[in-house]
Amino acid sequence: MSTPRKRGGLEEEHVEHVDERWMASYMDMVTVLMCMFIVLFAMSSVDADKFEKLKNSLATGFGATEVGSVDTAEGVVVPASKVGEEGEPIEVPLTDLDLAEAEVDELEQLKEKIRLNLAAQGLEHTVDFKIDERGLTIRLVGSETFFASNSTDLAGVAPAVLDAVSPVLSATEYQIAVEGHADSRAPGAPFPTNWELSSGRATQVLRRLVENGHVGQERIGAVGYGSARPVATGASEADMAANRRVDIVVISDQPESVRALIPSVLENYVTAASDTLPAG
Repeated sequence: MSTPRKRGGLEEEHVEHVDERWMASYMDMVTVLMCMFIVLFAMSSVDADKFEKLKNSLATGFGATEVGSVDTAEGVVVPASKVGEEGEPIEVPLTDLDLAEAEVDELEQLKEKIRLNLAAQGLEHTVDFKIDERGLTIRLVGSETFFASNSTDLAGVAPAVLDAVSPVLSATEYQIAVEGHADSRAPGAPFPTNWELSSGRATQVLRRLVENGHVGQERIGAVGYGSARPVATGASEADMAANRRVDIVVISDQPESVRALIPSVLENYVTAASDTLPAG
């Protein structure tokens, strides 16, 4: 039986070394733990000055009493009255002035659409526009342009004008009034008074808008005022012609308090528009 060989009198031993690669992972873990504790220590060091500024800013933003100077150079401070229970902004209701401005914008857009339709056919001069607390008035100027003398039948350019107006009116939800007017002179037969003449002309305009222009009949009505509501008080032929008219009124559906602000909004509207015109 053989025995292990010896070198220098010592028995040769073979030592098995265990794999030491786990040491690398262990050291990585220790490093990560050390970094974590450094970060935690850094976070525990509170900057008193920054904390005071943050506290003041939050107190001011939520409507609390001012407790010091607050740097408002950045960010938006929301009043406490406009913040809900969950911290979400509360929708602020529109004021009467906001609604009046929106109504004027809407009526101006309707006016411009109608004007463009008429201009495309060279008929822009046959109509006058007016926006006031009632709404938008589309005035058919001078009855002879649209009706034969002492007649309620549409004539001349009347059908073309109404066909250019009706597409815009049919697309809206506004109520519409067609108002007939006459001058102070008595009409001839078959009309005993200007009431019949003015209301007959208004009815013919209404029928054209509904039957050909597809304006909803539930949103439109006709009335004759005779000579009771003149726009000119003189006795000249020009004054008489101005009073012989049919008005198509797009009636504002805003409350009275809102409509009362429309004239003042229009003044600002006109001023703003004139300021944008180039100097010349």
